Amino acid sequence: MENKEILKFCLQKGLLLDGDALSLFNGLSDINSVKLLLEKIKINTGEKIITRGLFERNREQLNEFVLTLPEENQKSFEKFKIKLGLNIEISREVSSVIENKVLNETSVLVFSENVVKGKKVVVSDFVNYFRNRFYDMKSILQEKPELNGLTSINKLSRDSQSVSLIGIISNKTITKNKNIIFEIEDLTGKIKVLVNCKKEALFKEAEDISLDSVIGFKGSGNREIFFVNDIFFPDAVLSERKKSLKDESVVFIGDLHYGSKLFLEENFLKFIDYLNGNVPNTPEAEKIKYLFIVGDLITGVGNYPNQEADLKVGGVEEQFSCIANLLGKIRSDIKIIISPGNHDCVRLMEPQPKINEKYAWPLYKMKNVFITENPCNINIGAVPGFSGFNILTYHGFSFFYYVNNVQSLMSVKAASSPELIMKYLLKNRHLAPSQGSTQYFPLEKDPFIIRDIPDIFVSGHTHKGATSYYNNILIISISCWEAMTPYMEKVGSKPDFCKVPMFNLKTREIKILDFE
Repeated sequence: MENKEILKFCLQKGLLLDGDALSLFNGLSDINSVKLLLEKIKINTGEKIITRGLFERNREQLNEFVLTLPEENQKSFEKFKIKLGLNIEISREVSSVIENKVLNETSVLVFSENVVKGKKVVVSDFVNYFRNRFYDMKSILQEKPELNGLTSINKLSRDSQSVSLIGIISNKTITKNKNIIFEIEDLTGKIKVLVNCKKEALFKEAEDISLDSVIGFKGSGNREIFFVNDIFFPDAVLSERKKSLKDESVVFIGDLHYGSKLFLEENFLKFIDYLNGNVPNTPEAEKIKYLFIVGDLITGVGNYPNQEADLKVGGVEEQFSCIANLLGKIRSDIKIIISPGNHDCVRLMEPQPKINEKYAWPLYKMKNVFITENPCNINIGAVPGFSGFNILTYHGFSFFYYVNNVQSLMSVKAASSPELIMKYLLKNRHLAPSQGSTQYFPLEKDPFIIRDIPDIFVSGHTHKGATSYYNNILIISISCWEAMTPYMEKVGSKPDFCKVPMFNLKTREIKILDFE
């Protein structure tokens, strides 16, 4: 395909296509479909600068578009999808899911496959990890029109100039005059940027910036120091709140800690009775087609000193076997999606792999169970004419770092308000922006970046229930199914018990089911 023809079309439509994005179309023969694709991206995003990152963050819309093309045109786009990282298997899976839904079957599509096994980690892996993180986050920030006059640090002169910078935060200090000075760096150099304490709103935003975050700054200065007038976070924003064409619901639980003496089994059995339609006057239960369990399915063994004294079920395999027996009582048309947490006998280093089949083999034998990684992106409820809901699950191991290090979260004791932590992470478009907030595996592509903005962001770990919205993204934090432990009491935790958020995909009604 002639690149000149694509560029001419972009010029006519008022679009700017960067070289990296243009290269994605090399070898494609279907120019009319390319034009339609570019127009669709422009309409859906409102962006006039088309980058590779823009395509990556609108993966769902791209897949939808390709599926509307004739079969022969779809084949010509396989090269495009492979270059973009939308592999052929994923697109075929989407097609087969659409066919299944014609038979009124529920759908679950798992996108994340981040875990690399058997790889020796060396220093260069961490260097590449942060370089690639910076590049990806920069591509998100570059699409903000407010960041005009964007320049690299090494291009700043000795004379003062008004420009915008994007940098990763490498240091943060408070001066004797109570101003904040950040040391930021990009791939070309370092510079100090100052936020004046007299600019109260700006200063308040600056107080909340974590180390290792990638942030945009607008202001003036020279190569010695830069004075900040505006701060820009990557931020996650949805243009609308979706509604399904199909009247069905999803429920979210987690932190069961099965195997503990304090597991609330009687309450959990009441929950199962509800799902199975055995509770009078609850016709809405039959609409439930999806159950998410977001980490800490079992209590595990050896997670803290002398844990064996707190165990009712002593072995990991036995714990998984018993909880599988309980989940097996749930009616089979409910799809159960399970992701791991820090108690589930998987490594603490994130992203966490799927729960080990060696120990959890009874779960793997269940036909309605989907085992995922942590974190993970899952699509549910797609039907012809509706793309489904994208759900981001993350157990939340990084959360307590921000509770203890981010000023606005510290001031409200956000351990009891997990929705505020989740909003903070969405604002940063990253699940663990600070290196010290979690143990991590330095993959080439940072799995914590929120590239695809979810319709629903769900987490656990804090044992506090909450629902809220942030920029049209539904936030759900789940409660626990383990009674108050001595450790919780010691740290002043006040958990919620046996509360189950239920979300209707068609009406968007949220109801909190209480089995306490």
